[in-house]
This record gives sequence, structure tokens and C-alpha cells, in this order.
Amino acid sequence: MIRYIRRAAGCCLILLVALLLNAARVQVLQADALDDNPANRRQNIVRYAQERGNILVDGKPVTGSKDTGEQLRWERTYAQGPLYAPVTGYASQTYGTAFVEAAEDDILSGTDPMLAPLPFWTELTRAQQPGGNVATTIRAAAQRAAYEGLGGRRGAVAALEPATGRILALVSSPSYDPGLLSGTGRTVAETWARLNAATSQPMLNRAIRQTYPPGSTFKIVTAAAALDAGVVGDVDAPTDTPDPYVLPGTRTPLPNEASGCEKASLAYAIRVSCNTVMANLGVKTGLASMLDTVGRFGFNDRGIRIPSPVAASNFDKSMSDDQLALSSIGQFDTRATPLQMAMVAAAVANGGDLNRPHLVDSTTTKKGGLVAQTATRSYQQAMNPATAMQLQRMMVDVVENGTGGNAAIPGVTVGGKTGTAQHGVGNSGVPYAWFISWAQKDGAGVPGVAVAVVVEDAAARRGDITGGGLAAPIARSVMEAVLGD
Repeated sequence: MIRYIRRAAGCCLILLVALLLNAARVQVLQADALDDNPANRRQNIVRYAQERGNILVDGKPVTGSKDTGEQLRWERTYAQGPLYAPVTGYASQTYGTAFVEAAEDDILSGTDPMLAPLPFWTELTRAQQPGGNVATTIRAAAQRAAYEGLGGRRGAVAALEPATGRILALVSSPSYDPGLLSGTGRTVAETWARLNAATSQPMLNRAIRQTYPPGSTFKIVTAAAALDAGVVGDVDAPTDTPDPYVLPGTRTPLPNEASGCEKASLAYAIRVSCNTVMANLGVKTGLASMLDTVGRFGFNDRGIRIPSPVAASNFDKSMSDDQLALSSIGQFDTRATPLQMAMVAAAVANGGDLNRPHLVDSTTTKKGGLVAQTATRSYQQAMNPATAMQLQRMMVDVVENGTGGNAAIPGVTVGGKTGTAQHGVGNSGVPYAWFISWAQKDGAGVPGVAVAVVVEDAAARRGDITGGGLAAPIARSVMEAVLGD
């Protein structure tokens, strides 16, 4: 009898060991795979079982959470959703997250280990911390000025603080209300489908994810390259540029919208926007030097994060001289995001030193304890300081005596550059209106803001009138909002 008991006990012991091994296999070895299984709703239930942390502008929340009483309990809400959508993105129970909601999801959802009171606390207790807060660098007044300035027209605005790289405004138009995507169900699915099918592309963040031909605003980059390379020694001296100027290796003359461009100086070419002079200087500077300069401004860099990824602005690395001539005036395949062109203006304003743009100032716990602070970091020395000083003078001349007069602000030094970007087959598309600028209060030690504006659906009668007439007033209102805030 005892022998059978021992056998039964042995079998039970084997079964117990097998059960423990299987439990260990499921809970340890397969834990990650089971957690990530789409059929496992536990993670989503836990994720939405508490309020999400907030995104802040000027210290005030522009997001919130509401208790739905459903299984996925807390749903994201947005104050002034369309105004801040290019900044916040969306946090949807159906479609995930985007922009700051995505980049700072660990902080906002409470899963970041840095939110725990002690190291490894979360791993030991398996408890989720309350969602933390994300303070942005956005200035509410500047954001609203940009949004209202665009007035629903397709386009974008990016504004930077040159001395720090802080993003002061980031607007894309037309916009959408991310709160309409927060929950689940048919209404959310229908809204998602409608927004994605809209020809106006309201969910496209044009400020950082759309690239445009920058047109004449790119002439600032070409001027920097020519000055740094020594192709131009005296910005007021005549150049050897003929008018008409025939694109190298072709019989195609390059037209000017402005007059007086034959043998014009660099300063005059920037003031009235001579295509011929700037194309000629780009070819004389050469592809290698142009590539070096555009790279220092941020072109062709696929790694820029703010912290959301930014679409790479393009300047072709292999071109014939006629293509280089067109690229040097912001045409051919040259393309840039509005943020990239704001970086160009910021580098000029900051004496040639370009700081990394960033949208998040700091992250904190729910109670306000600091988790991380974003420091100012230099991206590149985009140009020599002496070159930057000359470009500052020429950009001020554009506003005071040239095509950018609509950006002038009393009591403020403003530098700018207008641009009209042709596009479409045979340049048949309605031109894009561009304006880049920077502004410094009289008596201030450094410029306080750099801005880039692009308006897509602009009607143009003449090249740079579009940028000066439509985009410059928007830039002016943003600069006034920053400097007067």
C-alpha cells in the first residue's frame, strides 16, 4: 500500500514541477509576447484605467481626460484642439498616438521608470505611476497669431527663439480637432476616414512633415555659401552676372522678376531678389561648397527630432551646373520644411550658430517634480560670424528698402526675405508664398524670434509680391506676439 502511495506522490510531484515550469514559461519567457499579442486587451484596459498626464502651453494644460465609465475608462480631451493639433497630435484609443502625444507617451501614460519614487520601484511593485506632464516651448500668443494669420488657408508657420532653439509657434492649416479621434466606435472610425480622405489634408503637419520648394528664401543659404567660400568679397561690389543669364550648358535664359540685375551686387540681388545673380553665384561656389553649407543648415539630415521626427529637407548631392543654378534659387529638386527655413533665419539672427530646435521644455511628475529639462544644444556653426553679420544687414535692407516692407515693426529691427516657389508641370501650379524673417527689439541684446511662413494657395501676379504681400504680414503678427508677450 505504501508503495502505491509513494508512486502517487511521485506522480503528483512531477505534475507540480511541470505546472510550475509551465507557469514560469508563460509568466517569464512568454510574458513579452503575450503582452504584445493584439488579442490581449489587458494592457489597453490598464493603460486607460487612469488619467493621462497633460501637455502644457505657457504652464497651462491644453489637454485633459474625461471618465467615460466604459472598460477603456479615461478618454483624451483637447482644449482648442485645432489650434494646438500640430503640437499635441492625438491620443486615440483606436489609432494610437502622434507628435508630442507619441514622443512623450511614456511620461504622459505613467510608464516611464523616471516617474517612480525609487529606482526599480515599478518593476518590483508592478504598479503604474500617475501620468506626468509635458511642458512645451510654445508661446500661446504666437501660436494664435500664426493660426489666425493663415485663416484656414493651406500653409504653415514655424517660429524659433534663435538663442535657444525653442519652438515658439508650430502651426499647420487647415487643422482638425484631435478630440474627435480619442475614443472608439463608428463615429471615431468615420471621422478618421473623412479626415484622411480630405483633399485639404488637415492631418498633415505641414510645418514639419511637408517639404516645399523654398523659392527665393533659399537665396539666403546661397549667399552664405558664396560668402563663406570667398566667391563674394564685397557684398556691395558688382558681380559679373549678365542679364539675360543662360543656364550653363543650355540655351535656356533664366528670367528675373526684378529689374537692374545685370552685374548687380549681392546686396542688391538679395534686396530685389535677382534670380540671375544668385544662380550665377551658386554655380561659381560649386556643388561641393554648396553641399557643405546646406548640410550645416540642416538640409539632407534625416535625424532631426523635436522630439517628433522632422521630414528631411532636400538639396541634391549630384547635379549638372544648370541644375545647380536652379537649385541655388530654391527651384529644381530643392525642398524644405517650414521649420527648416525658420532654422535658416535663426542661424543668421544668432550670428551663424544654429541651435537644435526643440518643442519640449521639460517633463514633470503629476505633482510637479522635475523629470527632465531640455538644454540648449548647438546643431552646427552654419556660417562664419562675419557672414552672418553681412546677411543680417542685407535682410534688414529687404524689409526697409526691398520686397519685405510688410514685415516692418516700429521700434524693432526686422530682417526678412520674400519668396515665391513655382511648382507643378511646367510651373503651372499656383505659386507658394514664402517669407522668412527674424526680429530684435531695439535695445535688446539678441534677436528674440525667427519665423518662416508658407502659404500654399496664394495668387501671384509677380514673383516676390506674393511672399511680401501674403506671407510677410503673418510673420509680422507672430513676431509682434513674441516680442510683445
